[in-house]
Amino acid sequence: MTLSALHPAVRLAGWLLVLLAIQRLAGLPLFVALAATALLGRAILARAARLIRRTRWLLLSLLIVFAWGVAGDPLWQGFGAPTREGLEEAATQVGRLLLVLVAVAAFLETMPLGSLLSGTRRLLLPLRRAGIDADRGVIRLMLVLRYAEALPRPRDWRTLLAAPAVPVSESVELDDAPLAPLDRVLLLAGVAAFAAIILV
Repeated sequence: MTLSALHPAVRLAGWLLVLLAIQRLAGLPLFVALAATALLGRAILARAARLIRRTRWLLLSLLIVFAWGVAGDPLWQGFGAPTREGLEEAATQVGRLLLVLVAVAAFLETMPLGSLLSGTRRLLLPLRRAGIDADRGVIRLMLVLRYAEALPRPRDWRTLLAAPAVPVSESVELDDAPLAPLDRVLLLAGVAAFAAIILV
């Protein structure tokens, strides 16, 4: 069975578990995971490169904050030296963020918008008893995604003010298929994996 045969809700839940598991990686496992991303397709790597380019200042900020903000042994004697512990923590945090960006690129590249929205709706349906409207949440997610795509890269604040409005006449078809027995089993396994990651 291929991943595309699974219900979008299962694929979305699995992707969320991957993002959570990334936050547990450090050292050699993190390095191996980053190296393994080279095996992904060219389209995914190109999309990941665009995301990394857009977040380059955040990556640089993480490096500076941790390298010079974590106490420890200075890398060299003298003013302005980062600490060895800070550089290790910076490498871990930057590596995790890079891996998250690649995971986001892979997910967006392989998950059509309609499948993403239907999967989100299916995962939100059990929360109706808590007063959360799944349909409204899906519509808001669609608007955010469309607005993010239509928004040009600003060179200054005037560009943002002149940004064109997102068209409101667009329609997206949702494939609201019911969960198959295997999908339900996988979602239960995902809940157990989530609990294991949180508690360990």
